[in-house]
Amino acid sequence: MSLAPRTRLGPYEIVGQLGAGGMGEVYRARDSRLGRDVAVKVLPEHLTADRDRLARFEKEARAASALNHPNVVTIYDIGFDGPVPWLAMEFVDGMTLRELIERGALTPKKLLEVGAQIGEGLAKAHSAGIVHRDLKPENVMVTRDGYVKILDFGLVKLTEQEGEPADGITAARGATTPGMVIGTVGYMSPEQASAQKVDFTSDQFSLGTILYELATGRPAFRRSTSAETLVAIMREEPEPIPLSTRLPAPFRWVIERCLAKDPEERYASTRDLARDLATLRDRGGESSSSGEIAPVQISSAETSPTYQRLTFRRGTILAARFAPDGQTIVYGASWEGNPTRLFSTRPESAESSQLMLPDAEILAISRSGMMAISLERRWAGRFIWSGTLAQVPLIGGAPREILEDVQWADWSPDGSSLAIVRNVGGKARLEYPIGTVLYETGGWLSHPRVSPRGDSVAFFEHPVIGDDSGSLMLVDKTGRLSPVSADWITAYGLAWSPDGKEIWFTATRVGVARAIWAATPGGSERLLVRTPGELTIQDVTREGNVLVTNDNGKVGIVGQAPGQTKENDLSLLDWSLVREISTDGKMLLFDESGEGGGSAHGIYVRRTDGSPAVRLGEGKAFGFSPDGRWVASMTIVPPKRLFLLPVKAGEPRQIEIDDLSVHAARWIPEGERLLIAASKAGEGVRLYVLPLNGDPPRAITPEGMAIGFFPISPDGKWVVAQPADGLFYLYPIDGDEEPKKIPTLGPDDRPIRWTPVGQSLYVFRRGELPGQVFLLDLATGRKEAVRELMPPDPAGLIEIVSVQLTPDAASYAYSYHRILSDLLLVEGLK
Repeated sequence: MSLAPRTRLGPYEIVGQLGAGGMGEVYRARDSRLGRDVAVKVLPEHLTADRDRLARFEKEARAASALNHPNVVTIYDIGFDGPVPWLAMEFVDGMTLRELIERGALTPKKLLEVGAQIGEGLAKAHSAGIVHRDLKPENVMVTRDGYVKILDFGLVKLTEQEGEPADGITAARGATTPGMVIGTVGYMSPEQASAQKVDFTSDQFSLGTILYELATGRPAFRRSTSAETLVAIMREEPEPIPLSTRLPAPFRWVIERCLAKDPEERYASTRDLARDLATLRDRGGESSSSGEIAPVQISSAETSPTYQRLTFRRGTILAARFAPDGQTIVYGASWEGNPTRLFSTRPESAESSQLMLPDAEILAISRSGMMAISLERRWAGRFIWSGTLAQVPLIGGAPREILEDVQWADWSPDGSSLAIVRNVGGKARLEYPIGTVLYETGGWLSHPRVSPRGDSVAFFEHPVIGDDSGSLMLVDKTGRLSPVSADWITAYGLAWSPDGKEIWFTATRVGVARAIWAATPGGSERLLVRTPGELTIQDVTREGNVLVTNDNGKVGIVGQAPGQTKENDLSLLDWSLVREISTDGKMLLFDESGEGGGSAHGIYVRRTDGSPAVRLGEGKAFGFSPDGRWVASMTIVPPKRLFLLPVKAGEPRQIEIDDLSVHAARWIPEGERLLIAASKAGEGVRLYVLPLNGDPPRAITPEGMAIGFFPISPDGKWVVAQPADGLFYLYPIDGDEEPKKIPTLGPDDRPIRWTPVGQSLYVFRRGELPGQVFLLDLATGRKEAVRELMPPDPAGLIEIVSVQLTPDAASYAYSYHRILSDLLLVEGLK
């Protein structure tokens, strides 16, 4: 079941969903009696269909509620919504261990602290006769002030009585099935995996797998399939923890003891285990061979990889490729704000040579030395560039144009054909060879790479335009699609491994600091290396050398408040994207979607005089309501939902959107409806009128509409929108009038807003630096320059992302995107 905000369960009023899984949905709620936030878990109906199971659940939950320990989430209450039970428990403001692992290496000091607190929480539960049975990184949270909290003790069995039969096991990560013991492949004990009797020592084994993963950056037993993982748990030993981690030797011994196959070889009492971990924590790693506390390195290679910097100038590198010799490197760079040009270099040289070609970007190089390049490449949206596809020999010559408006391309292994991505009819389309459509979507696609055998193409699918979250996909030449790796908050850059058995890609599930991962076509993942920087993998040689860019990216805000003549820096964190400025120019709405914003992103308001920002909630912001009381927004963590957030006092309000995927939204002036850019599965984007009273949305445009800019006239009758032909039209919001073409607007123009009387539009032209804002008279077509926008430092400047103006253009704010790149050669990854 799914609960809308303001739904009541007993004394608890639902605020919004926190997450969902096999054991139910979790919501943030408000306790009306005590005035505190709580977390409410609603169990799925299939777990409670049996009366005996329901009675046992209630008994176990009440027993678990008796646990009172700082490292165990407290259960406050239990109730029923009809036949479906729910638990009210302590609300934890923090992140799971899974999120911490994906953020990067923990210092040994932090690792010991986390381990000790988990041990203490388990010891308390075991002394009360309660076994967790599903201990894993997703079920352990760390609060903002460093306290560890173990979740879901309310959903486990009491310690089994002698002779009680075991029920079985789950067969897939994160899955649960009626009649099976709760547990997750990869973190189960051998006895749990083989359906034997389970007691408190099983939790010790699970804790050992967690500590091993925290220490090494890789799961202890994960294999290509769940069945192989279960066999490894029962019969194989994990690889020894490398001495390079500089963890104290006794800590490694504790992990090895927890991971013993025979339960009798583990700790006779979890209190003893907790005491050992606490002693190591309190001594702060004194037993380390060097006495140092150093960050744990995460790499699956036997020796650490080496890095060689290849470029030394300030600017942006979007693409780079190895030539067939494996030593020559061709890359496109925009140095010091100049246009993108092609350069070549070699590892033994600190200098780069500019190729005698027009302004261009490198897309691919075939084994015969034929380059696929992009001419007149221009910005086509966030993370997307488009240009004319051409080919030219590496040894020199004039480019031969092939196809216009191509975003990405890669050669087949024999160099006879190309895989490309381009937009057609408002949809992103993958073709291989050119003209043969393998896949298309209403979102956007990136980084197609043809497999070494030439029979399939790996690529990223990004469901929301303007957002680089997405999934790694594989499609064969018949069009059969296979998901490989999902739920990445940023996924950008991929290549096939040297042996062609894996896809190496750069992505992260938290923040923006992309690491290098490997995945088999069957979906098995492993972490290759993580560094503090934001990596983008560019290419891999047959010898295993890897070309990456280390990108320092930032989106910042510049604005001018009413009555001021000097611009202010209104940025907050690292990815501050302005969404709207209030009519009086005093208030700014923006969101943070980078490392600082976290996995759920953050929505903020701040005054344009530079006063401190106020966080409204999580997700992506769209705009202020006409009365300034609400902000339309969307969560970015699945399932993605549309919300109205109160600017001041009040509770968030969820808006039903049926089966639509929302990309952007605008308020219609009367304040009772939204105009949303959205798409259904397999369709392009349309504009819909969405009433806020619960009535269904109504489409007012055909498929293939651009998103992110569709200003609505002051009287609420017309919207400026751009369909698939790239031109602009006035579409009626209500009534049966025909769309009206705006002849003086071109494909690269971006309407910002209407003037108060509705006769003119403020427009800026994308892809130009400095950014130009002009006023367009709709009746005469006359254009008048209004503003020129340009940050003082041009190096690495990619684009003016978003421009927002007051109706009189006296106050404004804009976001700019800057990337400063270093090209690196990485050796030693395996």
